[in-house]
Amino acid sequence: MVVKNILAVILGGAIGTILRYAVTLATDDFAFPVGTLLVNLVGSFVLGAFTGWIMRRKVKEYMKVGFGTGLCGGFTTMSTLAADVFMLEAQSTIFITTIYLFSSIVGGLLLAFLGLIFGHSLSKKHLASGLRS
Repeated sequence: MVVKNILAVILGGAIGTILRYAVTLATDDFAFPVGTLLVNLVGSFVLGAFTGWIMRRKVKEYMKVGFGTGLCGGFTTMSTLAADVFMLEAQSTIFITTIYLFSSIVGGLLLAFLGLIFGHSLSKKHLASGLRS
């Protein structure tokens, strides 16, 4: 079971980091770290939705850690956020840096919460449709 979990995290992490790198390449032309902000906000929503969905369902452990720790963990990045804050502060204004940091933290929390609600509603719909069949 532990080996299956480790392999799921490795696979999920590889996919997540490749996706993050693709977003970084696609948003490289901006002076503002749009890519990091985007992956962290989207990742927060997706992980929130997944968490909301699995809270009401039986999901195998390797799927939880593969998607949550692996894919979402590989896709999002706290270390790049921290580095971006220092680089923005040195290259831009404190106002822009504060907006970026506020958007990342508050936006991430808000989107994780909205994702949780979304995941709960998906789980309810799925359960309700299963009861009708």
